[in-house]
Amino acid sequence: MRISVVVPVLDDAHELAGCLAALRSQTRLPDEIVVVDNGCADNSADVAREAGARVVAEAVRGIPSAAATGYDSATGDVIARLDADSRPGPDWTARIESAFAEDPELVAISGPGEFIGLSGWRARAAQLLYMDAYFFSVGAAMAHPVLFGSNLAMRREAWHRARDGVNRSDPELHDDIDLSFQFGAGDRLRVDRTLTVGISARPFDDPAAMRRRFSRAFRTIARNWRASPPSQRWMERVQR
Repeated sequence: MRISVVVPVLDDAHELAGCLAALRSQTRLPDEIVVVDNGCADNSADVAREAGARVVAEAVRGIPSAAATGYDSATGDVIARLDADSRPGPDWTARIESAFAEDPELVAISGPGEFIGLSGWRARAAQLLYMDAYFFSVGAAMAHPVLFGSNLAMRREAWHRARDGVNRSDPELHDDIDLSFQFGAGDRLRVDRTLTVGISARPFDDPAAMRRRFSRAFRTIARNWRASPPSQRWMERVQR
């Protein structure tokens, strides 16, 4: 089984270097790392190449277009995804490989992020009100587990089924929610709460950025509900 890891980036060279260092320290190394240069004005592309990653360019700004280009470019049997500020533990790719090897029906797997630098009540609040709320509420909105973009993996054939349904041009969508909506009741998706990665707590220092994240989530859900209403999705799940 070959594993590709896709990392979109826009002017985040320092964080990208940390992510790539974590990938180089895996007990099971990725077979390829694809860094998507989404129009960087800094040296992110150079950092990626120096770390041995393959760099592909995507001129259309926004994570939806950048992530989709990365998935299209990946050659592995399994396509994993991190963000530039993700910090996977040393057994991250090994655990992903085991999950797909042990369950031939598994379509995709995801896990939560743990906010780096938060502690005490702030860490607990962030986990409950942001991360846990994301998996519960968005999962309920689509009637099956939702994938988290900073920490996911899917079979390449699953991406090929989903690719024509995702929106690649609207930067105000959450690409991971949009991707998750392309799967249905017959697809085995799994959220493993122990498959964690460290992620940046930067959004908690920027109220405008946090509001934008929630706005994008509602926009993405509303877009997909027009094509696939929640009542229909839950009925399909109950009938299986």
